[in-house]
Amino acid sequence: MKTFTPDLDPAVLERLREYASRFVPDFPQSKPARWAGVYLQGLLLDGERKSIEPLSHRVVLPPELTTNDPEQALQQFVNQSPWDDRKVLTRYRALMAEPFGSPEGVFVVDDTSFPKRGRHSVGVQHQYCGALGKQANCQVAVTLHYSGPRGHFPLTVRLHLPESWTTDTTRMDAAGVPEEFRSPKTKGQLALELLDQARAEGIAGNAVVADAGYGNSGAFREGLAVRGLRYVIGVVPSTVVFAQQPHWVRPPRARRGRVSDRWALAAGSPRPVAVGELAKGLPLRRVSWRQGTKGRLSARFAWVRVWPGADWHRGVSAQPAPAWLLVESRDDGEIQYALSNLAPNTSRLKAVRLWKQRWRVEQGHQQMKEELGLDHFEGRSWRGFHHHAAMVLLAYGFLLLEHKRPFLPEPTGSGKKGRPNAPSRYRASVAPSSGCSDRSPNPTAHTAAASTHDY
Repeated sequence: MKTFTPDLDPAVLERLREYASRFVPDFPQSKPARWAGVYLQGLLLDGERKSIEPLSHRVVLPPELTTNDPEQALQQFVNQSPWDDRKVLTRYRALMAEPFGSPEGVFVVDDTSFPKRGRHSVGVQHQYCGALGKQANCQVAVTLHYSGPRGHFPLTVRLHLPESWTTDTTRMDAAGVPEEFRSPKTKGQLALELLDQARAEGIAGNAVVADAGYGNSGAFREGLAVRGLRYVIGVVPSTVVFAQQPHWVRPPRARRGRVSDRWALAAGSPRPVAVGELAKGLPLRRVSWRQGTKGRLSARFAWVRVWPGADWHRGVSAQPAPAWLLVESRDDGEIQYALSNLAPNTSRLKAVRLWKQRWRVEQGHQQMKEELGLDHFEGRSWRGFHHHAAMVLLAYGFLLLEHKRPFLPEPTGSGKKGRPNAPSRYRASVAPSSGCSDRSPNPTAHTAAASTHDY
């Protein structure tokens, strides 16, 4: 489905140059900083492909950049130039947090995949590919997003290296994987690192939402709880819980053994059950969380207290605290399950609205790929992938700021009262998605202005 990006008229180009200039201090030299603005322009211009070769033919170079081969210059900027994408994204997050940040913010953890041919692109492996909905040769990147009452923006992207890469030094050398990223880590461990980084920079948020790809990991859920974060995280139907509070005892000491440091399920205690089975007997209530293109979006939900039961048959080191189980039954027959450590008095409606923050991430991934070419990078290196991804996030941030611009007040001392209804000279239309409100045909525009109270 074809999408369209902005008409970069002189006023928009000037604002883009001003936006790009904010990141100049994060580049080791002035030349790559200037090419950053050109690359952003190429990502924002209309075009089927946002890889370097076609992109280089669309951009208009500023007077201070003279070259007979812009394609080669852009290849150098993305693949060889030693600028640090992490420094650039740190400034980007601070810039985006100013208009969109809120103490009520929610962190949304997800991943996105990039189908690839061959075996040389960094991180590529035959694995589950969400973009294709099946096992395929692809790269997978962990993504962290922010969603709050004042808007949404992606925070960062980090490529996941499967074991076939972390155990092969030759492949990592060829792809230029930095030493600090070579140790084997699960996607959940990467997500916790990205969360720690964003929070250390002052990005405010008190809750985390993720799908079952992360929620199935007890270590990930525990990592969030240790950090003082509330969560609503998907789990698979086979996840085991206790529907009633279980009773635990210390196993009797063996004649020549030590006293066990684990708790065993007491005789006569309630037995655990898979959430998929438990859900069949739970009462469901219809809940609506926001306005869609065809009316209010709603589904039926159960919201009950349970006790996680992972590894109960081996004994537990600590008696599990009660948690919430959220069951979503959609009208198309699909059923999803999530565990949550929200407070005991949390309402079903609040939990559903928090759970549904995930739609913004799905929408953001689609836009970054279809509009801005996140999946169009054709290089093989670690540096090239993360440089390209950083530029895509910066381009997405510029779009959000442009959409918010008509609602920004005039600078203090301008003598103007602001322009809440002023028309924007920026145009960006995309194919409507099922997640957009009827009142806003452009998903990015809706994302920038939406309130979490609508979800």
